[in-house]
Amino acid sequence: MQRDLEFDVVVVGAGLPGLALCAALRRAQISVALVEGRVPEWPVGGWDARVYAFSPGSARFLDGVGAWAHLDRSRLQPMKRIEVFGDRGARLDFSAFDVGVPELAWIGESSLIARELWEGVKRQANVTLLCPARPQALHASDGRSRLTLEDGRVLDAALVVGADGVNSWVRAQSGLDARFTDYREQGVVANFRCEKPHLGTAWQWFRNDGVLAFLPLPDQHMSMVWSAPEAVAHELLQYEPATLAAHVAAAGEHVLGRLELVTPAAGFPLRLMQVPQVIAPGLALIGDAAHAIHPLSGHGVNLGFADARVMAEVISGVDRSVLGDVRVLRRYERRRAEEVKAMQLTTHALHELFRPQWPALSWLRNTGLNLTRRLPVVRNALVRYALG
Repeated sequence: MQRDLEFDVVVVGAGLPGLALCAALRRAQISVALVEGRVPEWPVGGWDARVYAFSPGSARFLDGVGAWAHLDRSRLQPMKRIEVFGDRGARLDFSAFDVGVPELAWIGESSLIARELWEGVKRQANVTLLCPARPQALHASDGRSRLTLEDGRVLDAALVVGADGVNSWVRAQSGLDARFTDYREQGVVANFRCEKPHLGTAWQWFRNDGVLAFLPLPDQHMSMVWSAPEAVAHELLQYEPATLAAHVAAAGEHVLGRLELVTPAAGFPLRLMQVPQVIAPGLALIGDAAHAIHPLSGHGVNLGFADARVMAEVISGVDRSVLGDVRVLRRYERRRAEEVKAMQLTTHALHELFRPQWPALSWLRNTGLNLTRRLPVVRNALVRYALG
């Protein structure tokens, strides 16, 4: 008869938040199992289509867990400035110089960070990698939780952490409620080589056909994120490479000159997801399993890293026997609730305010952008919050 495998913590999902949590526990006297359904594969050559804006707060966290210093800096682009445009000439800009910091964010590929975290976690003495392995059944309680894998192995742990994304299996098994608001939009992403240098500037346009963003990448490249109504997104995804490049260049007012597509366009559905309760006895959620926001703020991945940091701080400071105690897990939930809710409300409100089918709000939204631009105290406060 096969014996249960015993751990203090089982993390389900080897995305960025799950890997970051394991890395953050490297010095804790806690045994960890990381369960992932597939062996990670990284793009070979070219650019990863998934690009994120990593806040300085996230960079400090990644540095603290031993990942940031080992990243290939030729693949990271410091973002020095953001220019935001409304749909009727309104404008707002943010500058790192204005608030006395070296950069507002670092723009980099998801695979760049994930690969480094993965390699670090593989070498971690207190982490056991179960990959590929898929969960089949979960029973969580205040005492010990049991996770049964498809291959019959049973993991016994004080705490199971769901870091398995927006369609979380762990969340579904736990019975925790998730409330979705479907934006009926897709985020269309692609990377381009640019004729003109971007000088570390990001641009964002609130247009009648969605929210278009250009994020600077190294070596005169740019990552595009176009949050577009489904019909517009479908059209963008059907374009030939040259047609798409010309269309995106024109939509971006040719700020970067001619564009050349270097990674195929891909689309993903956009939804707001709110999880009123992200903990249960013996169980907690982090990252996209716990919350999802509209990408117009660029903060989704940073919320996930903050979840991992706070979770590691909370469980590293208690006795291993009470890791799954709901009274302990509430500390994590309380510390994360305010920021997550504020970011969800803000991005949702901005999305609704700039809906193209609501032209009556045009004056309000554009006046708001211009007014914020003329009030440096308000503008700089927003930047400092974004810096983490």
